[in-house]
Amino acid sequence: LDQSDLISVNLSGQSLGKPSFLDDVAGLLKSHPGIASKLCFEITETAAIGDLQQAESFIQRIGHYGCRFALDDFGSGLSSFQYLKILPVDYIKIDGIFIRDLVNSHEDRAMVSAIHQVAHVLGKKTIAEYVENGDITRALKDLGVDFAQGFHFSKPVPLEHYYDLAGPIKASL
Repeated sequence: LDQSDLISVNLSGQSLGKPSFLDDVAGLLKSHPGIASKLCFEITETAAIGDLQQAESFIQRIGHYGCRFALDDFGSGLSSFQYLKILPVDYIKIDGIFIRDLVNSHEDRAMVSAIHQVAHVLGKKTIAEYVENGDITRALKDLGVDFAQGFHFSKPVPLEHYYDLAGPIKASL
């Protein structure tokens, strides 16, 4: 953890919906106070809107310890921008369905631009998922998207091998 700026943890809808999970996470953060600032919990849009009250409660209580939050797969569900105003997340992860053909699709480019602009107005950073090549990376940079993740930067590796690479992978645009 000392070598990492941020570790993202994907939460399932099942975990988020279990009241004991919230207590377990809070207990771990209390007993290990130095890790909270290094954690970003990713909650999928679908899980968040499935139980909006539970998601908001989790974010508020765990956010008290200094953790950050990302609304994952934004745009893949049937929700609207309304949830960006309700959920106090730090990052909006733009679903890969809009990223994969970004270079060739004016519609996808417009959607990514709109999501990014609204996120910034609300004080949130954007992360593009499924970035697979340099052309997509350049298009995202042109749009002002803050961060990117995908095979263009690295294939997934176990955490214990992450620092064996040629240094930590930075995907800031």
